[in-house]
Amino acid sequence: MKFGIINERKNPPDRRVVFSPEKLQEFKNQFSAASIKVESSPIRVFSDEAYRKSGFEITENMSDCDVLLGVKEVPIDALIPNKKYFFFSHTIKKQPYNRNLLKAILDKNIELFDHETIVKENGMRLIGFGRYAGIVGAYNGFRAIGLKNKTFSLPKAETLDSQKELIAELGNIKLPNKFKILLTGNGKVAYGAKEMLDAINIKEVSVDEYLNKTFNEPVYCLADVLDYNKRKDGEVVDNFDFYNHPENYESDFMRFAEVTNFFIAGHFYGNGAPYLFTREDAKSDKFNIKFVADISCDVDGPVASTLRASTIADPIYCYNPKTEKEVDFTDDNAIVVMAVDNLPCELPKDASEGFGEMFLKNVIPAFFNDDKDGVLSRAKMTENGKLTARFSYLQDFVDGKE
Repeated sequence: MKFGIINERKNPPDRRVVFSPEKLQEFKNQFSAASIKVESSPIRVFSDEAYRKSGFEITENMSDCDVLLGVKEVPIDALIPNKKYFFFSHTIKKQPYNRNLLKAILDKNIELFDHETIVKENGMRLIGFGRYAGIVGAYNGFRAIGLKNKTFSLPKAETLDSQKELIAELGNIKLPNKFKILLTGNGKVAYGAKEMLDAINIKEVSVDEYLNKTFNEPVYCLADVLDYNKRKDGEVVDNFDFYNHPENYESDFMRFAEVTNFFIAGHFYGNGAPYLFTREDAKSDKFNIKFVADISCDVDGPVASTLRASTIADPIYCYNPKTEKEVDFTDDNAIVVMAVDNLPCELPKDASEGFGEMFLKNVIPAFFNDDKDGVLSRAKMTENGKLTARFSYLQDFVDGKE
């Protein structure tokens, strides 16, 4: 079987890749029957020469490959018919801007495996860039604090080489003594952000301590869904009850908002769940949050200050809760918002190395063991010009009926 690492063609450019040269060598060493080639790229974080030195063919022609591995959406005119493709297609939630892409994949008889659909039997994702979103998101949030308060200056994450360099820069900043940071979530995103808070020795405290005590040093609290949501009938069940019946819950976030200075949103927001805070909540005199790093970036949704996604080039904007409008950075009444929706792009080397490690462990073996764990069969979205049964819910979307 022949595998190909494709050139990323989406704009704005994305420098990430599924496999670094080192991980691609590991792939070849573990599965010697595989043939691997790399499409030439002028933007990839690892140069063509680095792959060539690792023993891989660099080419402009990928037509003889069976399996093509990329990160972002492949432009329709670059899709090669009758191939297996792996990339983030951004179609599984019926994103209208990619309807034509999914139609083209079907028309060209392509087998599509979306990275988001690569899951365990219980539905938990096996690969992704979430950890790196958390790492960069936390860093960018601190950078916004320094810019707004004019107390310290951090370089843009995209100008630094690695998480190690981000941590080194954060080690030089000084936060106010009674500064409180709330981090929400319990997945890879939240724990990526937590890595950064721990690395610069910010003290972690319990929910009860965070809500009820004053500290003479910066502290943070990691809050899960049952900390900032409560059942309307007052019962306490478990996280699964919340995930299965979000309509039975209401937000209990304001108790955190009253004591928080900096909010890092690292949670996953499910359809039907209560909003963490609304625009009305943010108008309250008791609402204390002045900085939001919204890594989850659900626009006009559960974090009311997130009016839009921001960009790597211009990552920060301000939200005035009284007017509900975006305002100038100098507005003293504003909440400073960082809501970049492609954060791992700012750490392409680390993100690519980590992604390749997960892909080699969880996906590649399935090609050589008859997919004994069902990883490929669960992930396959299209086959023989049709949607697979698991993704048949997308048919009306493809047909333009939704």
